[in-house]
Amino acid sequence: MLPSDGPGVRVTAHLVIPESELSWRFSRSSGPGGQGVNTADSRVELMWDAAGSAVLSRTQRERLVDRLGARLIDGVLTIAASEHRAQLRNRDAARERLATIVGDALRPPAPPRRATRPTRGSKERRLQAKQRRTDVKRMRRRPTD
Repeated sequence: MLPSDGPGVRVTAHLVIPESELSWRFSRSSGPGGQGVNTADSRVELMWDAAGSAVLSRTQRERLVDRLGARLIDGVLTIAASEHRAQLRNRDAARERLATIVGDALRPPAPPRRATRPTRGSKERRLQAKQRRTDVKRMRRRPTD
């Protein structure tokens, strides 16, 4: 299911940002557009108040604010899209980008790495490879009498 389907933006199977929490702003886009470039408001800014959203749990909100802290201005996530000539396509691109950014930020952290030691076999293989390399380089040298 695409993020633009339904009454909001689908981030995950269990999380949908309702349309009522999204606000839009439109302006003239730089770039391609032909005769309509100075008349059509095709650039889209999508704003979502992540810090005040009702669909996020407390844990999700904390994780989102922590990971997107640099992108949030007063708790609001703003996404601009102007890569297409049509406003509708830019709206869809902004919705997709919002779903991707929020989905990545909400993904649980990876488990911490457990330190391991190299096995005896891997140490032996590494030393044998080094010895082979040494032999190759020794064979390239000029012979000494």
